[in-house]
Amino acid sequence: MADLSVAVLVGRLTRDAELKYTNSGQAVCHFSVATSSRKKKGDQWVDEASFWDVDLWGKQGESINQYLVKGKLVAIEGSMRQDRWEQDGQSRMKVIINANTVQLLGSNSAGGQQYGGSQGAQDGPREYQPREGGRQQGPAAQAPASDDFSDDIPF
Repeated sequence: MADLSVAVLVGRLTRDAELKYTNSGQAVCHFSVATSSRKKKGDQWVDEASFWDVDLWGKQGESINQYLVKGKLVAIEGSMRQDRWEQDGQSRMKVIINANTVQLLGSNSAGGQQYGGSQGAQDGPREYQPREGGRQQGPAAQAPASDDFSDDIPF
């Protein structure tokens, strides 16, 4: 059985993204995201924040870099990577999310923009425009309401 490393996050950027290039010329967009969860401690609910470093590589990182600003709400899908090093004789470790897709969320009138990966059915909700001379069509048509309740079963 193969091992699996999957990460899905929705959170806000803690600072503006940085675009850097490796020695071989490959672009990497690096940013940090804060997520929160609620836990009950005694009789009180408290929010606990977690902070995640994220890398988005290649053209995807270059194209979205300018939109990744502090406070922006984003959805991220990717895999986890563990970086290890030694500093002052101490072993250090850090988990980094290698993003496959990054979607901008929030006050975007188009419902968010997605960068990376496939952009088919994952694009999110679509706006339905009325046809000329017709009614607006939605994803599911509703039957007209009827006031005839004679067949209702009384419970």
